[in-house]
Amino acid sequence: MEVSRVRALRGPNLWSHDTAVEAIVSCTTQELDIAQLPGFEARLRALFPQLSPLQPLGNYNAAPMAQVLELAALGLQAQAGCPVTFSRTTPTLETGIFQVVVEYSEEAVGRLALELAQQLCRAALDDAPFDLAGALHQLQELDEDVRLGPSTGAIVNAAVARNIPFRRLTEGSLVTFGWGSKQRKIQAAEMDGTSAIAEAIAQDKELTKKLLDSAGVPVPQGRVAIDVDDAWAAACEIGLPVVVKPKDGNQGKGVTVNVTTREQLTAGFIAAQEFRDDILVERYLPGHDFRLLVIGNKMVAAARRDPPQVVGDGQHTVRELVDQVNLDPRRGSGHATSLTKIRFDDIALASLAKQGYVAESVPPVGQRVILRNNANLSTGGSATDVTVDVHPEVAARAVAAAHMVGLDICGVDVVSDSILKPLEEQNAGIVEVNAAPGLRMHLAPSFGKPRPVGEAIIAAMFAEGDDGRIPVVAVTGTNGKTTTVRLIAHLLTASGLRTGMTNTDGVYIEGRQIDSGDCSGPRSARNVLLHPDVDAAVFETARGGMLREGLAFDRCQVAVVTNIGAGDHLGLNYITTVEDLAVLKRVIVQNVADSGVAVLNATDPAVARMAKNCSGTVTFFAADKTHPVMATHRAQGNRVVYVEDGKLVAAQGAERHEIALSQVPITRNGTIGFQVDNVMASLAAAWAVGLDWKTIALGLKTFANEADNAPGRFNVFDYKGATLIADYGHNPDAILALVQAVESMPAKRRSVVISGAGDRRDEDIRQQTEILGAAFDDVLLYQDQCQRGRADGEVVALLRQGLDGAKRTSHIDEINGEFVAIDKALARLNDGDLCLILIDQVEEALAHIAKRVAEA
Repeated sequence: MEVSRVRALRGPNLWSHDTAVEAIVSCTTQELDIAQLPGFEARLRALFPQLSPLQPLGNYNAAPMAQVLELAALGLQAQAGCPVTFSRTTPTLETGIFQVVVEYSEEAVGRLALELAQQLCRAALDDAPFDLAGALHQLQELDEDVRLGPSTGAIVNAAVARNIPFRRLTEGSLVTFGWGSKQRKIQAAEMDGTSAIAEAIAQDKELTKKLLDSAGVPVPQGRVAIDVDDAWAAACEIGLPVVVKPKDGNQGKGVTVNVTTREQLTAGFIAAQEFRDDILVERYLPGHDFRLLVIGNKMVAAARRDPPQVVGDGQHTVRELVDQVNLDPRRGSGHATSLTKIRFDDIALASLAKQGYVAESVPPVGQRVILRNNANLSTGGSATDVTVDVHPEVAARAVAAAHMVGLDICGVDVVSDSILKPLEEQNAGIVEVNAAPGLRMHLAPSFGKPRPVGEAIIAAMFAEGDDGRIPVVAVTGTNGKTTTVRLIAHLLTASGLRTGMTNTDGVYIEGRQIDSGDCSGPRSARNVLLHPDVDAAVFETARGGMLREGLAFDRCQVAVVTNIGAGDHLGLNYITTVEDLAVLKRVIVQNVADSGVAVLNATDPAVARMAKNCSGTVTFFAADKTHPVMATHRAQGNRVVYVEDGKLVAAQGAERHEIALSQVPITRNGTIGFQVDNVMASLAAAWAVGLDWKTIALGLKTFANEADNAPGRFNVFDYKGATLIADYGHNPDAILALVQAVESMPAKRRSVVISGAGDRRDEDIRQQTEILGAAFDDVLLYQDQCQRGRADGEVVALLRQGLDGAKRTSHIDEINGEFVAIDKALARLNDGDLCLILIDQVEEALAHIAKRVAEA
């Protein structure tokens, strides 16, 4: 078995709505049915007993090794604790070649699972050992390393529950929610609205205390000490006991509390210096350690934090008691678990010494032994939820502290005997204010009720009913995609929306090109969704990007399918028939939001059938309103767009809107049929987004079919009394539509300049000139700049074969070079002639034509 071309499908894709790893798997003849491999399945199940049952693969009537790989990769992830359920193996038309798809929740884990599954299959084949426990441990360790921590994960889960899209921007905890101008960002438990100044203040504990004190919030008095002697002087000024800590520490690092002697102070000062040069000495407040979580204008959760400790039983040593506590499955080594293992280090030993113990001491029954001075969960502490116990004045003090510092999300540390009464009544105070506080103690407290703090953070960023989404229109099909995308974007812009657009020409933000080349894939679309100045987005969604990575979005508001035609890359990537192509293209329809709309070509059966795959509503378009699909859809009270009496008509029930085709320049008074189709699709999409009809009419009127507005899409020029038409048509369906369009335009003599894309089937290349040979007098063949895998002259030879027996063509030339071919065609033109130029290098060819027109 050989595994090749492993891809990560990072969005909804051909196979499912979930992220998945896709691989091409080649099996030997013996591996096509594992039943023919003596003892293989028994050895396999001995190595991995949890493997799912193997069933014959659909019409294949056997269980190939590729299916074993699929189930093993899924099963290993599931046994490692990853939330995955979907996998699939599909045979291709090539004997022994399969497409294997396995869901993942973390891409790196999915890829590793596929590698380990290969090792498992090889071990079962060779009757060799396989370390299942080690493999699962590898997956678990990697999963813990790469997945979001509990705090960020809780916020993401809250967003998902509200249908707010998210994207992880780094391997860390930087996450963006929503799209375009509606997006918000967090890093851990910190919002994008929090200023760097507020964060700096929170880290400066002395400055924080000054600000809180000025606001009337009770805080322990203290100051920075420059050395040990100064620290002792400060302690004497303040009055013992004191706390010694770094001025801008975090997670309790370097903190020594309840210092009562100079020896303890010296040791604490040295410990604090390991983390920071500036050391703070402040009054020690006796009592419990409470953490109050403030989000926006409200305290949403509170927990009492207790330091790591063990309770003596009169039999076991302190070290043994710690080992017993660390056996609790809730305790881990990182932040993924609700509790952290208690560390037995120098700090723990020092804490024991203060209590008169060493590691091998056996504490008496019931004796509480403290292992650390601080109560942070990250060092082994525990938390008890006390949210309902917080006195309103204490909560108000916490909110005031957060606002004084300027934090949107704030962890306020309070030391007091009780949280049930005001701080001033018990000589208590706020000892620290924390930016980006950990949420573990509130999400999964050691004792008490978990609090929905992730939901509270999302609620602070997005108002009720706001899902952070901007209108997204996805356009796919064989022909007309780019023109339709450009026209929809033009209509959205005319309505006042700042629009982002991707197509085969580039990426555009508010009409300004920010990237060039073929940008019809998911990466370009994701970049647009990240742009802060985008209020709406229109994406050309090509087959290649969907196959490589899936979609860039989880749901779109509008999906437009223009048509499905033969010759569009058939034979590549196992898309071999028009039916295969339709299944791929309908992915955008399957991922329309429940409240969204699919805009479908009623006259194309493959497109019309997609209506049943849409969870939203459907708008059909066709020039003929009497088409059975149109008539039925309209009779059912649904939206349709059609042509009647020289007008575009959008109708639903009694609602009817009309726009004269004479007011839509791109259609040339309705004579260019394929442009009428593009306009109907665009109009239906604008209607679905909710644009008003005056704006739609104005937008259609101002969208001229010029090279700068729709480059390479039926761009018309006047050259010495002859008509030039430049177009990027590159498959038989497009050629046929162009022929139908130019036949409506008068001409004395017709000529065409054409090349062919090498990544098409031979019959598709020949068919293009078969169509042209019946409509043009002169044909000039040229070779593309890039042959896309073909040998020199191979494409031109196929084009010439298509002209064998041409009904009309009387003159054929072969030209080396696109621009040379254009110049030769122009030199032959006379007044009243027409020349169709099928361009390859769109921008360069249009510039060349424009230059020749200007010179004339």
